[in-house]
Amino acid sequence: MRLRRFLLAVLGVLATGAAAAAPLPDNPVVAYLASWYEPEATRGAQTTLARLHPAIDVLILGFARPDAIYPANGELRGSGLEFRFPTAVLRQGIGQAKARNPRLKVLLAVGGANYRRWDRLDVAALARLIGELGADGIDLDYEPGDPDCGRRDGRIACRSDASWRDLVRRFRAVLPRPHLLTVPGWSVGAYGEGPWTQARPGSPWTGSMLSLLRSPEAAQIDLVSIMAYDAGPSFDPVEAYAAYRHHWRGPLALGFQVMPSAVPGPRTTLDAVRRHIAGIRALDPRAGAMLYALNETLPGIVGPDNPDAPLLLQQICRSLGRANCGRPAR
Repeated sequence: MRLRRFLLAVLGVLATGAAAAAPLPDNPVVAYLASWYEPEATRGAQTTLARLHPAIDVLILGFARPDAIYPANGELRGSGLEFRFPTAVLRQGIGQAKARNPRLKVLLAVGGANYRRWDRLDVAALARLIGELGADGIDLDYEPGDPDCGRRDGRIACRSDASWRDLVRRFRAVLPRPHLLTVPGWSVGAYGEGPWTQARPGSPWTGSMLSLLRSPEAAQIDLVSIMAYDAGPSFDPVEAYAAYRHHWRGPLALGFQVMPSAVPGPRTTLDAVRRHIAGIRALDPRAGAMLYALNETLPGIVGPDNPDAPLLLQQICRSLGRANCGRPAR
Protein backbone atom coordinates (compact mmCIF):
# COMPACT_ATOMS: atom_id res chain seq x y z
CA MET A 1 0.00 0.00 0.00
CA ARG A 2 2.85 2.40 0.75
CA LEU A 3 4.27 1.81 -2.73
CA ARG A 4 0.90 2.52 -4.33
CA ARG A 5 0.48 5.77 -2.33
CA PHE A 6 3.98 6.79 -3.39
CA LEU A 7 3.22 6.15 -7.05
CA LEU A 8 -0.01 8.12 -6.91
CA ALA A 9 1.79 11.00 -5.22
CA VAL A 10 4.34 11.01 -8.01
CA LEU A 11 1.55 11.21 -10.56
CA GLY A 12 0.23 14.27 -8.77
CA VAL A 13 3.40 16.20 -9.59
CA LEU A 14 3.62 15.20 -13.26
CA ALA A 15 2.48 18.69 -14.22
CA THR A 16 5.97 19.91 -13.34
CA GLY A 17 9.21 19.05 -15.11
CA ALA A 18 10.25 18.81 -18.71
CA ALA A 19 8.99 15.26 -19.21
CA ALA A 20 5.40 16.32 -18.48
CA ALA A 21 5.53 18.86 -21.29
CA ALA A 22 5.60 16.15 -23.97
CA PRO A 23 2.60 16.33 -26.33
CA LEU A 24 1.42 12.80 -25.53
CA PRO A 25 -2.01 11.76 -24.27
CA ASP A 26 -2.72 9.86 -21.09
CA ASN A 27 -2.53 6.08 -21.62
CA PRO A 28 -0.36 6.37 -24.75
CA VAL A 29 -0.37 3.52 -27.25
CA VAL A 30 3.03 2.98 -28.87
CA ALA A 31 3.71 0.58 -31.74
CA TYR A 32 6.82 -0.42 -33.67
CA LEU A 33 6.77 -1.03 -37.43
CA ALA A 34 9.37 -3.58 -38.58
CA SER A 35 10.67 -2.25 -41.89
CA TRP A 36 11.97 -5.66 -43.03
CA TYR A 37 8.45 -7.12 -43.03
CA GLU A 38 6.91 -4.30 -45.04
CA PRO A 39 5.88 -5.36 -48.58
CA GLU A 40 6.87 -3.50 -51.72
CA ALA A 41 4.90 -0.37 -52.57
CA THR A 42 4.92 2.29 -55.24
CA ARG A 43 2.76 4.82 -53.39
CA GLY A 44 2.03 5.71 -49.80
CA ALA A 45 -1.52 4.37 -49.84
CA GLN A 46 -0.15 0.81 -50.27
CA THR A 47 1.90 0.90 -47.06
CA THR A 48 1.00 -0.28 -43.56
CA LEU A 49 1.37 3.35 -42.49
CA ALA A 50 -1.73 4.29 -44.46
CA ARG A 51 -3.79 1.67 -42.61
CA LEU A 52 -2.76 2.19 -39.00
CA HIS A 53 -5.01 1.29 -36.11
CA PRO A 54 -6.70 4.53 -34.97
CA ALA A 55 -5.64 4.05 -31.33
CA ILE A 56 -1.90 4.36 -32.06
CA ASP A 57 -0.41 7.58 -30.70
CA VAL A 58 3.28 6.91 -31.41
CA LEU A 59 4.52 4.86 -34.36
CA ILE A 60 8.19 3.89 -34.32
CA LEU A 61 9.97 2.84 -37.53
CA GLY A 62 12.65 0.24 -36.94
CA PHE A 63 15.57 0.36 -37.33
CA ALA A 64 18.08 2.94 -38.47
CA ARG A 65 21.81 2.48 -38.06
CA PRO A 66 23.68 4.75 -35.62
CA ASP A 67 26.21 5.15 -38.45
CA ALA A 68 23.49 5.86 -41.00
CA ILE A 69 24.46 7.22 -44.40
CA TYR A 70 21.82 9.65 -45.52
CA PRO A 71 22.82 12.61 -47.71
CA ALA A 72 20.35 15.40 -48.39
CA ASN A 73 17.52 14.17 -50.64
CA GLY A 74 18.98 10.69 -50.34
CA GLU A 75 17.58 7.18 -50.38
CA LEU A 76 17.09 4.66 -47.59
CA ARG A 77 19.63 2.01 -48.58
CA GLY A 78 22.38 3.42 -46.35
CA SER A 79 20.09 4.26 -43.44
CA GLY A 80 19.59 0.79 -41.99
CA LEU A 81 15.84 0.90 -42.67
CA GLU A 82 14.80 -2.09 -44.80
CA PHE A 83 11.68 -0.77 -46.50
CA ARG A 84 11.42 -2.06 -50.07
CA PHE A 85 10.39 1.29 -51.46
CA PRO A 86 12.05 4.71 -51.81
CA THR A 87 12.13 7.62 -49.41
CA ALA A 88 9.35 9.41 -51.30
CA VAL A 89 6.90 6.53 -50.77
CA LEU A 90 7.73 6.34 -47.04
CA ARG A 91 7.23 10.09 -46.76
CA GLN A 92 3.84 9.77 -48.49
CA GLY A 93 2.80 6.98 -46.13
CA ILE A 94 3.75 9.03 -43.08
CA GLY A 95 1.85 12.02 -44.42
CA GLN A 96 -1.26 9.95 -45.08
CA ALA A 97 -1.08 8.37 -41.61
CA LYS A 98 -0.91 11.81 -40.01
CA ALA A 99 -3.76 13.12 -42.15
CA ARG A 100 -5.97 10.31 -40.89
CA ASN A 101 -4.79 10.70 -37.28
CA PRO A 102 -3.59 14.26 -36.61
CA ARG A 103 -2.35 13.39 -33.10
CA LEU A 104 -0.05 10.63 -34.42
CA LYS A 105 3.69 11.01 -33.81
CA VAL A 106 6.09 9.07 -36.05
CA LEU A 107 9.58 8.36 -34.74
CA LEU A 108 12.70 6.78 -36.15
CA ALA A 109 14.19 3.99 -33.99
CA VAL A 110 17.98 3.97 -34.04
CA GLY A 111 20.08 1.03 -32.91
CA GLY A 112 18.32 -2.09 -31.66
CA ALA A 113 19.82 -5.51 -31.22
CA ASN A 114 21.58 -5.61 -34.60
CA TYR A 115 22.96 -2.09 -35.18
CA ARG A 116 25.66 -1.28 -32.64
CA ARG A 117 28.19 1.00 -34.33
CA TRP A 118 27.59 3.75 -31.82
CA ASP A 119 31.24 4.72 -32.09
CA ARG A 120 30.40 6.00 -35.59
CA LEU A 121 27.13 7.71 -34.66
CA ASP A 122 26.08 10.35 -37.21
CA VAL A 123 23.36 12.40 -35.54
CA ALA A 124 23.33 14.89 -38.42
CA ALA A 125 22.46 12.19 -40.98
CA LEU A 126 19.70 10.83 -38.75
CA ALA A 127 18.29 14.32 -38.18
CA ARG A 128 18.26 14.90 -41.97
CA LEU A 129 16.36 11.67 -42.50
CA ILE A 130 13.81 12.56 -39.83
CA GLY A 131 13.30 15.99 -41.36
CA GLU A 132 12.87 14.72 -44.91
CA LEU A 133 10.41 12.03 -43.84
CA GLY A 134 8.29 14.51 -41.92
CA ALA A 135 8.85 12.44 -38.77
CA ASP A 136 8.64 13.74 -35.21
CA GLY A 137 11.77 12.54 -33.46
CA ILE A 138 13.95 9.64 -32.38
CA ASP A 139 13.55 6.42 -30.42
CA LEU A 140 16.95 5.84 -28.83
CA ASP A 141 17.31 2.06 -28.73
CA TYR A 142 20.80 1.72 -27.31
CA GLU A 143 21.43 -1.96 -26.49
CA PRO A 144 25.02 -2.53 -25.38
CA GLY A 145 26.12 -6.14 -25.61
CA ASP A 146 27.33 -6.02 -22.00
CA PRO A 147 26.32 -3.04 -19.83
CA ASP A 148 28.81 -4.22 -17.16
CA CYS A 149 26.62 -3.37 -14.16
CA GLY A 150 27.56 -3.76 -10.52
CA ARG A 151 26.67 -2.46 -7.08
CA ARG A 152 28.70 0.44 -5.78
CA ASP A 153 27.90 2.23 -2.53
CA GLY A 154 24.45 0.63 -2.47
CA ARG A 155 23.56 1.69 -6.00
CA ILE A 156 23.71 0.03 -9.39
CA ALA A 157 26.33 1.54 -11.69
CA CYS A 158 27.10 0.36 -15.23
CA ARG A 159 29.81 0.98 -17.77
CA SER A 160 27.04 1.97 -20.19
CA ASP A 161 25.73 4.80 -17.95
CA ALA A 162 27.89 7.56 -19.40
CA SER A 163 27.09 6.46 -22.96
CA TRP A 164 23.34 6.66 -22.31
CA ARG A 165 23.61 10.22 -21.00
CA ASP A 166 25.92 11.28 -23.82
CA LEU A 167 23.56 9.89 -26.46
CA VAL A 168 20.59 11.77 -25.04
CA ARG A 169 22.57 15.01 -25.06
CA ARG A 170 23.81 14.50 -28.63
CA PHE A 171 20.39 13.75 -30.06
CA ARG A 172 18.78 16.66 -28.22
CA ALA A 173 21.40 18.99 -29.69
CA VAL A 174 20.14 18.24 -33.22
CA LEU A 175 16.50 17.44 -32.36
CA PRO A 176 15.32 19.99 -29.80
CA ARG A 177 11.73 19.96 -28.64
CA PRO A 178 9.04 19.78 -29.95
CA HIS A 179 10.81 16.76 -31.48
CA LEU A 180 10.24 13.71 -29.30
CA LEU A 181 13.00 11.62 -27.80
CA THR A 182 11.82 8.27 -26.46
CA VAL A 183 13.72 5.40 -24.84
CA PRO A 184 12.94 1.66 -24.69
CA GLY A 185 14.15 0.18 -21.40
CA TRP A 186 15.33 -3.35 -20.73
CA SER A 187 12.81 -5.58 -18.93
CA VAL A 188 14.82 -5.62 -15.67
CA GLY A 189 16.45 -2.24 -16.24
CA ALA A 190 14.84 -0.63 -13.17
CA TYR A 191 15.51 -3.54 -10.79
CA GLY A 192 18.42 -3.86 -8.39
CA GLU A 193 17.72 -1.24 -5.71
CA GLY A 194 15.26 -0.61 -2.87
CA PRO A 195 12.22 -2.95 -2.93
CA TRP A 196 13.59 -4.48 -6.15
CA THR A 197 17.09 -5.33 -4.91
CA GLN A 198 16.39 -9.05 -5.18
CA ALA A 199 13.72 -8.89 -7.93
CA ARG A 200 13.79 -11.79 -10.34
CA PRO A 201 15.10 -12.71 -12.78
CA GLY A 202 18.70 -11.82 -12.19
CA SER A 203 20.36 -10.48 -15.32
CA PRO A 204 23.46 -8.62 -16.53
CA TRP A 205 21.00 -5.82 -17.45
CA THR A 206 19.53 -5.52 -13.94
CA GLY A 207 19.51 -1.81 -13.09
CA SER A 208 21.01 -0.81 -16.43
CA MET A 209 18.51 2.08 -16.87
CA LEU A 210 18.68 3.50 -13.34
CA SER A 211 21.53 5.96 -13.83
CA LEU A 212 19.87 7.50 -16.89
CA LEU A 213 16.44 7.75 -15.23
CA ARG A 214 17.81 9.73 -12.27
CA SER A 215 20.24 11.85 -14.31
CA PRO A 216 19.70 15.47 -15.43
CA GLU A 217 19.41 14.12 -19.00
CA ALA A 218 16.19 12.31 -18.02
CA ALA A 219 14.39 15.66 -18.31
CA GLN A 220 15.11 15.53 -22.05
CA ILE A 221 13.25 12.22 -22.49
CA ASP A 222 9.57 12.29 -23.47
CA LEU A 223 8.53 8.66 -22.97
CA VAL A 224 9.97 5.39 -21.69
CA SER A 225 8.65 2.04 -22.91
CA ILE A 226 9.52 -1.22 -21.15
CA MET A 227 10.60 -4.18 -23.28
CA ALA A 228 8.68 -6.49 -20.94
CA TYR A 229 9.29 -9.71 -22.87
CA ASP A 230 11.99 -12.30 -23.51
CA ALA A 231 12.76 -12.25 -19.78
CA GLY A 232 11.83 -15.78 -18.70
CA PRO A 233 9.09 -17.37 -16.56
CA SER A 234 9.94 -15.60 -13.28
CA PHE A 235 9.57 -12.10 -14.78
CA ASP A 236 6.51 -10.11 -13.64
CA PRO A 237 5.68 -7.26 -16.07
CA VAL A 238 3.53 -5.43 -13.51
CA GLU A 239 6.35 -5.47 -10.96
CA ALA A 240 8.76 -4.21 -13.61
CA TYR A 241 6.36 -1.34 -14.37
CA ALA A 242 6.21 -0.46 -10.67
CA ALA A 243 10.02 -0.34 -10.53
CA TYR A 244 10.25 1.92 -13.56
CA ARG A 245 7.50 4.20 -12.25
CA HIS A 246 9.39 4.55 -8.98
CA HIS A 247 12.34 6.07 -10.84
CA TRP A 248 10.62 7.77 -13.81
CA ARG A 249 7.88 10.40 -13.59
CA GLY A 250 7.08 10.89 -17.27
CA PRO A 251 4.94 8.93 -19.74
CA LEU A 252 5.54 5.20 -19.35
CA ALA A 253 4.36 2.26 -21.50
CA LEU A 254 4.48 -1.49 -20.81
CA GLY A 255 5.62 -3.50 -23.82
CA PHE A 256 3.93 -6.53 -25.36
CA GLN A 257 5.36 -8.72 -28.12
CA VAL A 258 3.44 -10.19 -31.04
CA MET A 259 5.68 -13.19 -31.59
CA PRO A 260 6.16 -15.93 -28.97
CA SER A 261 9.07 -15.15 -26.69
CA ALA A 262 12.50 -16.38 -27.66
CA VAL A 263 12.98 -17.28 -23.97
CA PRO A 264 10.83 -19.94 -22.23
CA GLY A 265 7.96 -18.29 -20.39
CA PRO A 266 4.32 -17.27 -20.67
CA ARG A 267 2.88 -16.44 -24.10
CA THR A 268 1.36 -13.06 -24.90
CA THR A 269 -2.36 -13.88 -24.88
CA LEU A 270 -5.34 -11.55 -24.84
CA ASP A 271 -6.00 -12.57 -21.23
CA ALA A 272 -2.41 -11.73 -20.27
CA VAL A 273 -2.79 -8.29 -21.85
CA ARG A 274 -6.01 -7.70 -19.89
CA ARG A 275 -4.43 -8.79 -16.60
CA HIS A 276 -1.20 -6.89 -17.00
CA ILE A 277 -2.82 -3.64 -18.08
CA ALA A 278 -5.31 -3.91 -15.22
CA GLY A 279 -2.32 -4.34 -12.89
CA ILE A 280 -0.39 -1.33 -14.14
CA ARG A 281 -3.49 0.89 -14.24
CA ALA A 282 -4.13 0.05 -10.58
CA LEU A 283 -0.67 1.52 -9.90
CA ASP A 284 -0.86 4.36 -12.43
CA PRO A 285 -4.06 5.65 -14.08
CA ARG A 286 -1.92 7.19 -16.86
CA ALA A 287 -0.18 3.95 -17.80
CA GLY A 288 0.36 3.23 -21.47
CA ALA A 289 1.28 0.23 -23.60
CA MET A 290 3.74 -0.58 -26.38
CA LEU A 291 3.46 -3.26 -29.08
CA TYR A 292 6.37 -4.86 -30.92
CA ALA A 293 5.79 -5.13 -33.87
CA LEU A 294 2.83 -4.28 -36.09
CA ASN A 295 3.66 -6.33 -39.15
CA GLU A 296 5.17 -9.42 -37.49
CA THR A 297 3.97 -12.64 -39.12
CA LEU A 298 2.60 -15.24 -36.73
CA PRO A 299 2.67 -19.04 -37.09
CA GLY A 300 -0.43 -21.09 -36.29
CA ILE A 301 -4.11 -20.23 -36.09
CA VAL A 302 -4.71 -16.67 -34.90
CA GLY A 303 -6.98 -16.39 -31.86
CA PRO A 304 -7.15 -15.29 -28.19
CA ASP A 305 -4.24 -17.56 -27.20
CA ASN A 306 -2.20 -16.77 -30.31
CA PRO A 307 -3.12 -13.15 -31.12
CA ASP A 308 -1.72 -11.22 -34.06
CA ALA A 309 -1.01 -7.48 -33.99
CA PRO A 310 -4.58 -6.34 -34.83
CA LEU A 311 -6.06 -8.49 -32.03
CA LEU A 312 -3.43 -7.32 -29.55
CA LEU A 313 -4.00 -3.68 -30.45
CA GLN A 314 -7.75 -4.07 -29.99
CA GLN A 315 -7.21 -5.60 -26.56
CA ILE A 316 -4.63 -2.96 -25.54
CA CYS A 317 -7.00 -0.21 -26.66
CA ARG A 318 -9.95 -1.64 -24.72
CA SER A 319 -7.91 -2.40 -21.61
CA LEU A 320 -6.63 1.19 -21.53
CA GLY A 321 -10.19 2.50 -21.75
CA ARG A 322 -9.58 4.13 -25.12
CA ALA A 323 -12.15 4.83 -27.82
CA ASN A 324 -11.99 3.68 -31.49
CA CYS A 325 -10.84 0.16 -30.68
CA GLY A 326 -11.99 -1.49 -33.90
CA ARG A 327 -9.74 -2.96 -36.56
CA PRO A 328 -7.69 -0.63 -38.79
CA ALA A 329 -9.55 1.09 -41.62
CA ARG A 330 -8.89 -0.19 -45.14
